[in-house]
Amino acid sequence: MQPPLLDLERLATRLIVVGLAVLLNLYLFRFYRPAARGARWAAPGPKTERWAFAPLDLGGFSYAQLALVSVLGLFLELLMIRWISAEIPIFAYFKNFVLIACFLGFGLGCYLCRQRVNLLALLYPLGALVLLMKLPWYNLRELIASLAPQLGALSEVQVWGVPSLPLSWASFAGLLTAVAVIVPLFALIAFVFIPIGQLVGWYLENARQGIRGYTVNILGSLAGILLYTFLCFLYQPPAVWLALAGVMLVLFLWRLPRLRGTAAAAFAACAALATINPWAGSTIYWSPYQKLTLSPLRLQTGDTVGYILNTNDSWYQQILDLSPQFVASHPRLFERVNLALNPYNLPYRFYPHPPAVLVLGSGMGNDVAAALRNGADRVVAVEIDPLILDLGRRLHFEKPYASPRVRAVLDDARSYLQNSRDRFDLIVFSLLDSHTTSSHFSNIRIDNYVYTIEALEAAKQLLKPDGIFIVKFQVETPWIAGRLHGLLETVFGRPPVQLQSDYPTAAPGRFFITGSTERLAQAFADPAWAGYVQAHAGFATQPATLTTDDWPYFYQHEPGLPATVIVISLVLVLVCWLLMRSTGTVGRSIQWHFFFLGAGFLLLEAQIVSKMALLFGTTWVVNSIVISGLLLLIVAANAVVAWRPRLSVPGAYAGIFASLVASYAIPLERFFLPSLWVKALVATGVLCLPVFFAGIVFIRSFAAEGFRGEALGSNLLGALVGGLLESLSMWTGIRSLLVIAALLYLASWVALRREALVPHLAREAPEGVGTTAPA
Repeated sequence: MQPPLLDLERLATRLIVVGLAVLLNLYLFRFYRPAARGARWAAPGPKTERWAFAPLDLGGFSYAQLALVSVLGLFLELLMIRWISAEIPIFAYFKNFVLIACFLGFGLGCYLCRQRVNLLALLYPLGALVLLMKLPWYNLRELIASLAPQLGALSEVQVWGVPSLPLSWASFAGLLTAVAVIVPLFALIAFVFIPIGQLVGWYLENARQGIRGYTVNILGSLAGILLYTFLCFLYQPPAVWLALAGVMLVLFLWRLPRLRGTAAAAFAACAALATINPWAGSTIYWSPYQKLTLSPLRLQTGDTVGYILNTNDSWYQQILDLSPQFVASHPRLFERVNLALNPYNLPYRFYPHPPAVLVLGSGMGNDVAAALRNGADRVVAVEIDPLILDLGRRLHFEKPYASPRVRAVLDDARSYLQNSRDRFDLIVFSLLDSHTTSSHFSNIRIDNYVYTIEALEAAKQLLKPDGIFIVKFQVETPWIAGRLHGLLETVFGRPPVQLQSDYPTAAPGRFFITGSTERLAQAFADPAWAGYVQAHAGFATQPATLTTDDWPYFYQHEPGLPATVIVISLVLVLVCWLLMRSTGTVGRSIQWHFFFLGAGFLLLEAQIVSKMALLFGTTWVVNSIVISGLLLLIVAANAVVAWRPRLSVPGAYAGIFASLVASYAIPLERFFLPSLWVKALVATGVLCLPVFFAGIVFIRSFAAEGFRGEALGSNLLGALVGGLLESLSMWTGIRSLLVIAALLYLASWVALRREALVPHLAREAPEGVGTTAPA
């Protein structure tokens, strides 16, 4: 039990943080109150008017300005998605949290695009978010860290380090406390993007040639994605991201000295705060996938004998030196342990001196070093994170990656299993994704295609007939053990051997061993070893739904919507409604045709990204290429409409539904073709084709509407709802998103006819269209 004084301090911290966040949100509402919308450029208030401006003050419409704000918008969106998810791990339970907030802000901004823009309305919420993430106040940091356990305690999703609690007043109060912090956080993120949406909406409404403006906007968005991805692969930290975003904003505001100076000072302060490192003696890195904190382990003599690596402030792995030379020179460190029982050495009790070993999730190299110490002739080490691989090359004491017997492969584990034609005597899944949920780990989509029936079938194909297959996993709940047991029994036709390692100087883990019955019998012929295994086996398991490529949610007990997802979704819907009501964006102004187009597109994008991740690997490169490809398809649709202005909208809808049926009907296994380029072309042609036809519908409709900001805003708000609906795949599977998307596009067609846009679409479309949103 915590001392009463400490509990009072925590309560006071929560009240202060929530109170200040609520007050700031209420203040930000003033910038967008309905009374300020009576005049075309009505000021939000006399005290803040010095920081208010209209695009006309920047010289009016300019393609260069449109391009710059488009780059800034996408760059800032990716920045916020990745940084907030690393520092405030709400993504462990609601993976679209920041994305939905961004769409809400962009959408509201489009509705308010004829209102004056105020720089403070962007800087205040941005500064508050940076302070929440980086202010070196211990009680605040503890509050942020407690959000995940409080949200996850009532969830049916297993999360690393989060206890599963029964429903009680105490656990429900903890959930409400976390929600009280999350709601103003969500609103602050949305407020950051309202000014961006205002600017983009104004420039697109005032483009002299709408199609050209639309193309500039899409290409600017594409440039923002590529720029951010490039910085990620240069391992640049958030301070650099913020500095570059600040440079773009300063350039955009260059004609207004007061505003550009304010923007420069604010972003410089945010970048300085981003450099704070709360972990004394540790080094923080930012890989393309996660925040990494590396801490040395030192003896009293000052000698470094290991390293601990945390990801997103959670323990992940460590570097150990188990070489004979180190063991001999430090006898006191190993006097009470049996090195043969070290979890890195255990696999070789089942297959001594294996000719070929595959290690999936090789990390910084402990499993690779163990394979070499135990006589492996050849080792293939697969690791997805290039920075972790680089740290292993530079820092591991045994230098396993420098051995000529080792081939390091930078790839997603499922991608390697699906595409490799190699064969192995021993395959080790080394704590692969043991500390993760569907997106908390990497801040991009990881639907965990590694632990599905199809993935293990692919792994079995790489195992030689007399080989041994081992899954080492950090089991926290009996049903996780039951799921792994069931998956391996289904694939290999017999139950695996379970063994729990509790070695004192290494990460504990549960071993699931299967493969050649002859090899297993040889291993258990040693009475001492058989006795050890028996003493460390016999664990309780619970049945769990087996994961497949269509339902790959490994950390969820069974199909359904977790209570946390339902609660957070309802809360976010309420917050969205309040924001729309407070800014005068009421239901009657929503154009439902565009709304349903946006919702359908988001579901299309979600399932396309998931399927492409399965085909090509869950990497930032794949995600960037897929999203970039979708943007280019929208540009292609735009070009087709420019060439054929009277292109049939009913025909485009027919194309949407026909391509959705094809995508649903063709099994994904058909796309696993030998040639990478053929696979990419065929998969893109089938899976992404609905986006092209949807783009045609949107462009024609937007042109008929006169390119008004309300249409853009409706499209973005629909995308917000599509982001919420994506969670339905946790209940019904990923393929079902295609059915839901088809229903949304059908609803958009019905709304199109009811809103009497069809007669306008029958005429030649005006020259122009544009949006920052999905089409």
